Amino acid sequence: MGNRGDIECWLTDMDGVLVHENHPVPGAAALLQQWRDEGKPYLVLTNNSIFTPRDLSARLKASGLDVPEDRIWTSALATADFLASQMPGGSAFVIGEAGITTALHEAGFIMTETNPDYVVIGETRNYSFEAITKAIRLIGSGSRFIVTNPDATGPSAEGPMPATGAVAALISKATGKEPYVVGKPNPMMFRSAMNKIGAHSENTGMIGDRMDTDIIAGIEAGLHTILVLTGISDQAEINRYPFRPDEILNSVADLVNAEPVESDAE
Repeated sequence: MGNRGDIECWLTDMDGVLVHENHPVPGAAALLQQWRDEGKPYLVLTNNSIFTPRDLSARLKASGLDVPEDRIWTSALATADFLASQMPGGSAFVIGEAGITTALHEAGFIMTETNPDYVVIGETRNYSFEAITKAIRLIGSGSRFIVTNPDATGPSAEGPMPATGAVAALISKATGKEPYVVGKPNPMMFRSAMNKIGAHSENTGMIGDRMDTDIIAGIEAGLHTILVLTGISDQAEINRYPFRPDEILNSVADLVNAEPVESDAE
């Protein structure tokens, strides 16, 4: 996909790339500063749909990274953007937290339990059997089934926790209907992010730490893909997949003041 010198816009994953369990990855602050100094449009992406951009901006600031809320793109924002383009002023029954409810509200959606156009499942820590039952019945009677992100588990200090994909699977099993999932690895997430900053695929780079979500979606969206090894990928993990990123770097520190290089991921 061309070389790094042609990149005018950047999309970067958040967890495992810029932060690791609320600690900044060395080089992350410098890279963000470099993009600001060079006037490069960028967005920080996350599949987590719990938090609003304002919440995430505050959390990043607390961990030492300055990312304004308008530079953050979540699966919740991407979902609201997609639904607003499909059905402006539509209605939804939502299982989720502030990230998705705020995004849908700001996109002009009405929240209702009465014949909603969509049932939207986002990340939450407060699953209610009653709400899940309601979602199953509404989908059964014709509401369209939308899920913010496919992640089956999410990390916590004590170990993995069930995430959006796990609850969506429960609803799929009960309804016999598969959802449309907006977040990564759906390249829709990158397309909507590019639309937000006016970027084009041929001059946009994306940085991720997971082959199965970030890199595959980046390739499908036509981006220059950079895998960093600060998250969960190592060489053995990379070799399991039939596709390759354009570049493999140890961390985002390798992008700070780096001379553009030809792709070396072959």
